[in-house]
Amino acid sequence: MSTSPASPVLVEVDGGVALLTLNRPAHLNAYTAAMGDQLSQAYRECDDDDDVRAIVVTGAGRAFCAGADFSGGATPFDRPDDDAAFSAAPIDPPAFELRTPVIAALNGHAIGIGLTIALQADIRIAAQDAKYGVVQVRRGVIADCMAHWTLTHLTNLGVAAEVLLTGRTFDGHEAVRLGIANRALPAADVLAHALGLAGDIAVNVAPMSAALSKRLLWDSAIRGYTPCQVASLETQLHHRVLGTPDSREGAAAFVEKRPPRFGARVSRDWMGLPEP
Repeated sequence: MSTSPASPVLVEVDGGVALLTLNRPAHLNAYTAAMGDQLSQAYRECDDDDDVRAIVVTGAGRAFCAGADFSGGATPFDRPDDDAAFSAAPIDPPAFELRTPVIAALNGHAIGIGLTIALQADIRIAAQDAKYGVVQVRRGVIADCMAHWTLTHLTNLGVAAEVLLTGRTFDGHEAVRLGIANRALPAADVLAHALGLAGDIAVNVAPMSAALSKRLLWDSAIRGYTPCQVASLETQLHHRVLGTPDSREGAAAFVEKRPPRFGARVSRDWMGLPEP
């Protein structure tokens, strides 16, 4: 992963954590196709890198992403020249399809596609005084990035309907109350908190365990598994991990009160989830 200082997405990897920064601060990190392409590439490459144990996505400057870019003259909501090439789900893969945990550090405003991208992450830390909203219906279009699905699974149908059909904005405290964010903090503390969570995952969580748990969590929602099917999958996955070197190491590290040294490599050892 190589990005220049002028790239719309910056990538830094340190201590097992990849920090992906949306990087158009003069435009409040307004979304462009190039930004989407680079974020998608960074997701793919991080997920294939065993040295990356957790991913944090944030924005440069005082916003996370203020929505679609209107600075180029033409509206981003003009009809595309090539209908077949257009997708309302431009982040490929979405964060929830990765095996690596993804934390969105919403350091400032996240509006429109800025918020719908963040809804695809596993965990969201919000700036308490920033503005959030899925405002597309107020621009004559509709929400993107699978927000009609992510919102209903993160919250409930009533909350999703209010957010999507009114297009209103709300602050970080309300985002937590609605179930859209996990925590609201002063803007200056958001990134540090997210990096702390990611660092804890990188040091203390077995990478294969995280990958299996994340995929089971999201696949259960995507495929609509019943409780009995989830119980079957949990049992099958326990048969994979019980008695492995990582399970022995995790127990030994706990007893010996030291950081664990997990050896499984997801890129090499990944088998996917079985059928329930």
